[in-house]
Amino acid sequence: MSVVGYWLSETPSIVGFRWNHAQSWGSTWSFVFSSIVLYFLLSLFLYLILYIFNRQTPIPLGPIPAAHSLIMTLLSAIIFLGILLSSAAEIRDTRWFFRRYNTNPFQWFFCFPIGTRPTGRVFFWSYAFYISRFVHLLKTFFLIMARPNKGFPASRIFNHSALIFMTFLWLEFTQSFQVMAILSNTLVYVVVYGYRFWIGIGLPAACFPIIFNCQIVLFAYHLLCHVGVLLLHLFSTGGCNGIGAWIFNSVLNAALLFLFVFSDDSQDWKHKRHQLTTKKKKAVKC
Repeated sequence: MSVVGYWLSETPSIVGFRWNHAQSWGSTWSFVFSSIVLYFLLSLFLYLILYIFNRQTPIPLGPIPAAHSLIMTLLSAIIFLGILLSSAAEIRDTRWFFRRYNTNPFQWFFCFPIGTRPTGRVFFWSYAFYISRFVHLLKTFFLIMARPNKGFPASRIFNHSALIFMTFLWLEFTQSFQVMAILSNTLVYVVVYGYRFWIGIGLPAACFPIIFNCQIVLFAYHLLCHVGVLLLHLFSTGGCNGIGAWIFNSVLNAALLFLFVFSDDSQDWKHKRHQLTTKKKKAVKC
């Protein structure tokens, strides 16, 4: 474990990481906006090509989606372990800070002190999570090719674009709450993408909606965490760093929750659950 801890939290590139526009790839506002626009245009182009040629059946992609799920599972697991070990190392190395400012490590996970800069171990893994969002975008193209007759996935594109922009803001404004957000998101991604890889290689699917349930748990958890951040900002000494970005983050999360509730996947699951309940009632009557 000491070897793993060294490579994930103690190497010079991790300890000496600094987010800045000159050295960090993808760290400029022009890059993030142009990336989102390009992502939208490529998605629209792919959808229109399939629509023009009246493609009704899925395009066979072979093992590519399963390979993508495996890569995302491994990336998420590494980032989860990396930021967990890095957080422990930061807490170990800054005990003096907690004593001086009368705070504690638990509060630090939710609320960075005012003046915190995006440097060091934790922000290296925050940057890694930001970069991994671009790998995550490939799922949209797989979806369009797998369901060419389902319509343009505008809500999913907004979801993925919002995640890229939010993770950019985390680093740009050293936003509070990002450590807990990365830990929870990567943990859920390990389960979700691990399950997608499982069924992608032909193994049997679960009898209950794993992905849907994970999304519900993640939204509920984030809601509770946002309430905690707000209370800490209002009642802790000095407040929390990056609170303006956090407010914008909260608005985006509310929009994502709204889209999730009324998404096709959510409606499909509600319809399936209604059918299952109806069948059970008929079975009881019989």
